[in-house]
Amino acid sequence: VWHLLAAGVIDTRRAKTILDGTAHLCDQAAQKLVDTIADRAGQLTTGQLAALIRRLSIEVDPEDAQHRYETAVTGRRVVTEATQDGTANLLGLDLAPDRVAAVSRRINLIARTLRTSGEPRTMDQLRADVFLGLLQGKHHHRRETARGVVDLTVGLDTLAGLAEAPGDLDGYGPVIADIARQVTAQQETSQWRFTITHPESGLPIHVGTTQRRPTTSIRRIIEARHRTCIFPGCRMPARACDLDHRIPWSHGGATTIHSLAPLCRHDHRIRHHGWTNQPLPNGDHLWTSPLKHTSTTSGTPP
Repeated sequence: VWHLLAAGVIDTRRAKTILDGTAHLCDQAAQKLVDTIADRAGQLTTGQLAALIRRLSIEVDPEDAQHRYETAVTGRRVVTEATQDGTANLLGLDLAPDRVAAVSRRINLIARTLRTSGEPRTMDQLRADVFLGLLQGKHHHRRETARGVVDLTVGLDTLAGLAEAPGDLDGYGPVIADIARQVTAQQETSQWRFTITHPESGLPIHVGTTQRRPTTSIRRIIEARHRTCIFPGCRMPARACDLDHRIPWSHGGATTIHSLAPLCRHDHRIRHHGWTNQPLPNGDHLWTSPLKHTSTTSGTPP
């Protein structure tokens, strides 16, 4: 960093951004990160540079990033502080970024509905008033229950659990892989729109939104992948089955082709009485009974 600064490649603001962003890394990891960004650092704004460093910090040591996140979010808190102007600040610290993004979108959505002709308040004032009003249980507008959309981009290999590369949360920046995978654990007040990218090219290969009921295209893909109910021994055609969330919707389960599978009504009910299934990389499903007996069913039966 000193050499980049001395050579005029970066200025003091960018140097400070790099130092602050890598302070938590070991020397070897920090050196590797700085080597990676050296050619681009001078062309990026401090905001872009900080976001890039956060992403690379996760990629350099995913386990450390996960540990730091879990440690920090365990200490989440709300702080109030007085200002010299007689006002007060209310700060939420070390919060989960996906929840903050959902809440921020909801505040913005409500504030926009209040921005009508004759409204004297600025958008900043409206957002502040909505923020306090929601905490006080006040209803601002009849459209308050409308849900904002939050965007997240994640690589297919990360989503499948084959890599720990960070995702990118719209309006926030890089998030650890675990948060990226959990983004389909929908918030009750927001809808998530996700883009899945190719692990090599980075180009989008699938887009979707989180919702409880699958779209027609999702159902068709699942029925093509599993032609019958996936419970051991069952031959009920997939088109006559329920599409079951492997992780229940009420527990944050996603409505995607990777988390749904056909179960006939009878076996759907059985699964909620102690049976569990785990999808395998080859498309098969490993079932475990309440007595811990296991059985494997094929994802593409003859």
